[in-house]
Order: sequence, then structure tokens, then C-alpha cells
Amino acid sequence: MSEVRRFDLNVEKILEDWDTYHAIREVIANAFDEQLLTNSNDIMISRDKQGKWHVRDYGRGLRYAHLTQNENAEKLANPHVIGKFGIGLKDALATFDRKGVKVVMKSPHGDMTLERSKKHDFEDLVTLHVCVLPPSDPALVGTDFVLDVSDEDISKAKDLFVKFSGERVIEDTKYGQVLEKKGTAARVYINGVKASEEENFLFSYNITSLTDVLRKALNRERSNVGRTAYASRVKSILISCNSKEIGASLVEDLKRFGTGEKHDELEWIDVQEHAVKISSAKERVVFLTPDEISSATNMVDQARKAGYNIVAIPTNLREKIRGSLDISGKPIRDLSQFTQEYNESFDFKFISPDRLSSSERNIFECTNKILHLVGGKPSVVHEIKISETMRSEIGSFVETDGLWEKTKNRIIVKRSSLKNIAAYAGTLLHEVAHATSDKADVNRDFEMELTKFLGNASATAVSPESNRVQ
Repeated sequence: MSEVRRFDLNVEKILEDWDTYHAIREVIANAFDEQLLTNSNDIMISRDKQGKWHVRDYGRGLRYAHLTQNENAEKLANPHVIGKFGIGLKDALATFDRKGVKVVMKSPHGDMTLERSKKHDFEDLVTLHVCVLPPSDPALVGTDFVLDVSDEDISKAKDLFVKFSGERVIEDTKYGQVLEKKGTAARVYINGVKASEEENFLFSYNITSLTDVLRKALNRERSNVGRTAYASRVKSILISCNSKEIGASLVEDLKRFGTGEKHDELEWIDVQEHAVKISSAKERVVFLTPDEISSATNMVDQARKAGYNIVAIPTNLREKIRGSLDISGKPIRDLSQFTQEYNESFDFKFISPDRLSSSERNIFECTNKILHLVGGKPSVVHEIKISETMRSEIGSFVETDGLWEKTKNRIIVKRSSLKNIAAYAGTLLHEVAHATSDKADVNRDFEMELTKFLGNASATAVSPESNRVQ
């Protein structure tokens, strides 16, 4: 009979909060790491006819030297493995011992079990040892952990891994995965192992690219990691997404901004902005603030008639996306962008003077008299036309009464302005001021041009001889 060799685990600190399923988690994590490091077959978790559970990998096989409490250089060099510190398995074995769980570890290098025995040269101390025997199956490939545990413990342990959680991967990025949340709480996994739960997250996440802050935050327990450690990575994952499903979910949540019922990811303005960029590229949508929706009713109606969805966004987000491009490289449609596109595609319904009513025609025939008040028709104005319809004015987003089209050197006046001479004269001279000043509304040069017109009109209208208004 072969002599048993005893390897002292030198377990100094017992993780009193660990239950049996936490220890099983470490065994499964080690198996996954070995699969990753050796590119071997998928691990197996199964129950034999005697009711014992097996966690089996097909790697190089466990050696007793792997149970020394040293950082594992191979694992430290690989950013995707679960373990880093080389002590998780020792913690698991100590927990199994504390819980009275029988464990057999089989590999081609030996069979190992747990035993409490006297410490070498210190006979008064009893510590946890691994008993090492020659392999019962030298041809075994990998490591087979045989555990006398309950089905419930196995189920709870497996549930800590994204591999067994049943959470669907919605999108994969270079920083990690976005997962479809199951149940009421979202989960945050780190390299496939659950690290935290979030009650008010929209998605679950599996972080596969760790920041320095996150590495430092990982403790021996690998659970209850604080949000401050992983928030930046969750944000990076979301901002790297470009699928319609992610965008639609984020935008749908953004619609609840005013109700206070949105999820926590939508607190981050960078995520809000990215949601807009995805949605803009994937569907016909116009983004407006609540104030714009209530004030620019004409353009909102035009957008809806054109088949666009209207999405309300906060004012600070509107300022952030103004002039930005979506993920396809096209302009994001806020109200200004939509109005510009609408105006560029607008078809005027011009009406000839002979089709005006007699009262409208009489007013329109006063055009030269009105222009005479300000020195006559400027040379830059080639024609003055009447239209049944007018496009909206960028800035006010309402249908304007008049328009100076610089590219065609023409003034267009809406037919409704011909209701009386004062309305027509005011609109006509307003647009002439745009033509001669070459400035937009709310501009000092434009205001000065209007002031000059008022002065000229007054000087012409007042008779110097009689000092009375003509």
C-alpha cells in the first residue's frame, strides 16, 4: 500500500461568510480557467449514480503544488481568466472542511483528499492537510473534483456564472457583453462570474476587460463589488454598442426621463447621447425637448406626417447632440436639423396675381408704393412672389409670413399677409431688410436696417409743406 503524503494547506484566515456553494463556485472557476489557458474541451458538471457531483476539466491536471498560496503568474498574465491570486481553491477546500463536505480531487498526478492532522514539528497544532496518493487513473485527462454536495448547492453555484445563468447575450463588445436581464435585479459579472447585483439597471453585464480600479476592487470573496469600481466599464460597454435592440431599449427608457422611472444607466449623459446616436441611425426619429414639443407644434405635426417618431429628451442632452452625427455618420435630427431638411425639400405653392381676390390684388399692386417709402426696390431683389404655403423659420420653428431667398434673389410672401395693407407692408419691408442687410433676425445689423427703413418711410410719408401725414 502506497504511503500517504500530507500537504499542509496553512490556511490562516477562514472565510466564515462562505457557504458550500461559494466553495463550489471556486472549483468551477478553476475548471473554466484551465479550459481557457489550455484551450481544452468544455468543462463538465454532472452527477454520478452514487449521487456525487463531478466538476471536470480536460486540462493539465491538478498538482499539490498548485495549492501553495502564491500569485499564479500564468493567470496574472491572462486578462480573461477568473482567478488571479492562487488562493481561491484553498479557500474552497477550507470551506468544504468547515461544512463537512467530502472531497476527492483526481488527476493524472495523484488523488487528493482532505484531512485534519498534526502540523509537522508542532504536534500540538492540528491543521488542514491535503492527503496525496498515487493516481487511481494515471490515464485521466484533466482534473475531476468529486463532491458530496446537494443538488441545491450545485444549482446555486452554477447560477453565479454567466455561462449557466440563461441570460441572453444581446451584444458583445471589446469591453464586455450586454445581457438580457432575468428577473427583477440585473447582474454584473466579471469574466463570467457574478460580482454584484443592481436593482435598477436596464441590462445585465459581463465585464471582460478590467480597469485598474476594478482589479483592485476584486476581493477574495469576489462578490458585492461596489458600483464605483465597475461603473466606467459598464458605461464603456454601452457606448460601444450599436445594435438596434440596445438603442431602442435605451431610447424607450429615455422617454421616461420626465417621470423619474428610468433605469440608472440613463443617468449617464454619455449613455443618453449614445442612445440617441444609435436610434437616429436605426429608425426615423426626431429628438425634441418638452418645451419644443409644446411650442413648435407645426413642425412636430410635419414630422409625424412624414413618418418620424418624436422622442422627448432633456435640454442638456439636446445641447450635447446639437450638430452631432449618429453612428452611421449622418446628422442627428433635432428640431433644427429636421426644420432644415424640411425647408430644403419644401415646395412652394405659388399663385399668380391674376388669381388673387380683388382685395388681395389691390393690396399687392401697392408693392412699388410701399418700396418707394424706403427708396425703391433694391437691386438685389429680382422678384416678389406670393405663395399659398410657407416653410418654417429655423429658430422659431413656425411657418413664417415672409422669406428672403438669397440664392434666388427673391422675396416670397405668404398669401395670408394680403389680408390688409399693414400686414403686407410689414412683411414685405421685413424681408427687404434681410435682403439689404444680408443678416438674420435678432442681429444688430438687421435691426439697424429696419430702423433706417422706419426713418425713410416716415420722412417720405410726412409732408414738409403741410407737416401732416399723407
